[in-house]
Amino acid sequence: MSDQSPAAADESPSAASRPGDAFVQSFARGLAVLRSFGADAPAQTLTGAAERSGLTRAGARRILLTLQQLGYVEAEGRLFRLTPRVMELGFAYLSSQPVWHLAQPVMEELVQDIHESSSAAVLDGDDIVYVLRVPAKKIMAISLGPGSRLPAFCTAMGRVLLAGLPETERRARLARAPRMARTARTVTDIDALMALLDDVRRDGHALVHGELEEGLVSMAAPIVNRSGRVVAAINVSAQDQRMPPDQMRKRLLPRLLESAASINTLMRMQD
Repeated sequence: MSDQSPAAADESPSAASRPGDAFVQSFARGLAVLRSFGADAPAQTLTGAAERSGLTRAGARRILLTLQQLGYVEAEGRLFRLTPRVMELGFAYLSSQPVWHLAQPVMEELVQDIHESSSAAVLDGDDIVYVLRVPAKKIMAISLGPGSRLPAFCTAMGRVLLAGLPETERRARLARAPRMARTARTVTDIDALMALLDDVRRDGHALVHGELEEGLVSMAAPIVNRSGRVVAAINVSAQDQRMPPDQMRKRLLPRLLESAASINTLMRMQD
């Protein structure tokens, strides 16, 4: 997979390597500009947006002004910011997937019972993307919510989702992923990760301790559709000082698996 985004491609018609006829270059550039905003760049100048999206200043200017006219961007002096209208794009995905409507009340009941946070995520490239989060209390230094992304290889939900893939695809995704160690505990070796994913497939759940963040214990279970394909994962998380991994598995795993089974049953009824 190329590291270069479509938006970073040569803007001239004579570019040597061009996408197929079905690829709309201007639309891809617009998405690149939207993605250039984030927690580390909530407001950007024209130059900043151009640099972060890989476009020329002229190209970024046209897109920002178009987004401004459509109501997705607002300008204050030299700075551009996203508007709440951008949230419509994410909500369109969530509202089109009935699994999230089915999962939320089950997860809320789970959190109420165990007094620990629970989240749901899907796999997107090398990352997991949070689609639901029901917090009990803040336990992570990382601020998470729908749309947040974390690396799949070192997270419990990511390992559940990777374990649901065919073996060759699992290895290919691990090989291309930037497996940067987040802590001293983070497993980055491909063969070691493949062995861990085999364990997840066998056990039907994943437990990750201190690999994403020091002291964080997370346990995840798969959400499957009628055909048995893993389409999402749900988790529970806690700090190891309050709940060590063995205690979490003993106390919370049955309840987590029960909640996952309930969501899976509801999904089969909807299909």
